[in-house]
Order: sequence, then C-alpha cells, then structure tokens
Amino acid sequence: MKLSVIIPVYNEEQTLSRLLDKVLKVNVEKEIIIVDDYSKDNSRSIIKEYSKLPNVKSIYHERNYGKGKAIRSGIEHVTGDIVIIQDADLEYEPDDFPELMKPIVEGKTNVVYGSRELGKTNRHSYFSFYIGGKLLSWITNILYGSNITDEPTCYKVFKADVIKSIPLKCVRFEFCPEVTAKVLKRGEKIIEIPIRYYPRTKDEGKKIKWKDGVEAIWTLIKYKFTD
Repeated sequence: MKLSVIIPVYNEEQTLSRLLDKVLKVNVEKEIIIVDDYSKDNSRSIIKEYSKLPNVKSIYHERNYGKGKAIRSGIEHVTGDIVIIQDADLEYEPDDFPELMKPIVEGKTNVVYGSRELGKTNRHSYFSFYIGGKLLSWITNILYGSNITDEPTCYKVFKADVIKSIPLKCVRFEFCPEVTAKVLKRGEKIIEIPIRYYPRTKDEGKKIKWKDGVEAIWTLIKYKFTD
C-alpha cells in the first residue's frame, strides 16, 4: 500500500533537510507532500530543491495560517492508500513508519496513533508538556469512551479515504483534538503503536505553547456536542 507523508513546515531550515533525507530512506512505497506555511527562513528554498524528486510534491501558502491549515492543504493532494502526519523537526523517527502502517495494511483498523507513552525509553523536554499530554488523553477517554495514552502525538496515521471524508476546520494546533474527536465519534478504533521520541526545547524551535493546550481541551469538548 502506498503511503502519503504530509509534512507541514514553518521556519524549519535547521532540521528540514535531515528530516526529508530520513523520510526518503524509509523502505515503503510513498509520496511526500510538503506544505510550506509561508516560512520566513530558508525552508522554502530547501523544499524547492527536494521537489525536483519524482515522489515529492510541494505546496506553498501565501500567508502563515498554522499547522492545521497546512495539513488540510496536504490532504487535498493525497494519492496514497495511507496517510501519516510528519512534523518537520527531528522529534519523531520516520523509521517507525512500517510498524505504524501495519495495523491498517492488515485490516485491523483504519486509524493508528504512535504513542510516546508506550515507548518506554522516551523522555520529555518539559514536565508541563508531559502533564498536558496526559490530561488531554484523559479528557479524550472520558468524553469519547476511548482508551488511548497519547492523544496529542504527531504520528497520526489514517486510511486515506477515512481522513479525506472528515470535514476538518482546524487552522493551528487544534488539528490533533479535532481529528481525534471526529474519528472517535464515527466509531473508528484507534490502535496505538509504541514510537521513538526525541523532544526538542523551545530554544531549538519548539513552537507549541500552553495556550494551545487550552485550545485543545476546548476543541475536544466542543466536538463532543457539535459537528
């Protein structure tokens, strides 16, 4: 089955080339869809170079929207059977792709999350982020009757027709809670697979803030009662 890797990018010149090289080396049939969310550094030039490769597509926003909008733009160009979200930093390990794809390939589920919590050797850069992730997972499980350990993980994997059929409205980091709420409301089973995780600090470019956590909680609550 062909994998579509959606990579939202905003000012990631320090890690982008290394990340793309890692993704390209993963031994699965794939296309790479890079969405530049109006970077102000050298990211766009890097993307243009990689776009010369036959299995790499590039999309360029003409203003900065946010991660959610970039993912939505990427979904519009998907031609693969399975879709995975890949951040442009080096926090997540593309070599985990085959294991993340396996439950979908085997027909066990339509949705897989890569869990940092199940990867027992993983560490976290900030205790507040660790607690925030635990809280979001707990709220998700209470509201939607699920049993997941890592709701805000980047590694969310979908059968392509499932993610294409979900009417997403997200613009920023609320992609994660919105898509989680909507797949669970549809009765989809989320299978979690342990992944590797190498957290970066704010000085290294980590962008998410405490306000995004508050927005995530509100998003989970909102979509419990609305479409």
